[in-house]
Amino acid sequence: MSILFRLILRGVVAAVLMSTIGRAEAASPADPSGTWSTEDGRARIRLERCGAGQQRICGYIVWMKDPLDERGQPVRDSYNPDTSKRARNVLGHQLIMGLKPTPEGWFDGDIYNAEDGRSYSVMLWRDSSDRLKLRGCMLKLLCQTQTWKQTNDVLPGQLVGLTGDPSGPKADKEWAALSPAKTATVGSR
Repeated sequence: MSILFRLILRGVVAAVLMSTIGRAEAASPADPSGTWSTEDGRARIRLERCGAGQQRICGYIVWMKDPLDERGQPVRDSYNPDTSKRARNVLGHQLIMGLKPTPEGWFDGDIYNAEDGRSYSVMLWRDSSDRLKLRGCMLKLLCQTQTWKQTNDVLPGQLVGLTGDPSGPKADKEWAALSPAKTATVGSR
């Protein structure tokens, strides 16, 4: 009887430990830092740590399939509700604003869409080592999920400099002082 009791007890302890390990992994989201190709292939987004303690994730457009408008000029952020940002190039601007890690294992916050000048709720998480899921919602009801693929190559016209440098993307003023750019390495994607 004591052998059977020990086997049952070991099974219960193993089950409890397994469920605890699973919750610990979920509480610490996998770092999504790197360069990602959007699902439609029209842009590449660099995600990097930002904010106090480098706990948040910011994202920047570092490559666009069509960076020029019909007049041959850089595409501008002309729909931005902040009139001081309407003259900036879309290539190189910040579109993901300091996503926070959640206990559920993803990053949550806002993403800006330069095509309509609106911000949307977004959550993202690594689906696999080279895949990122991004779920954007309008009014928490209308949601769409995309899969982004990690890239390690550099395309012509891609910004490769550190954030804030002349050959890199530009952080919005509220994130510029909190950017890890000066400590990041360009080769880590």
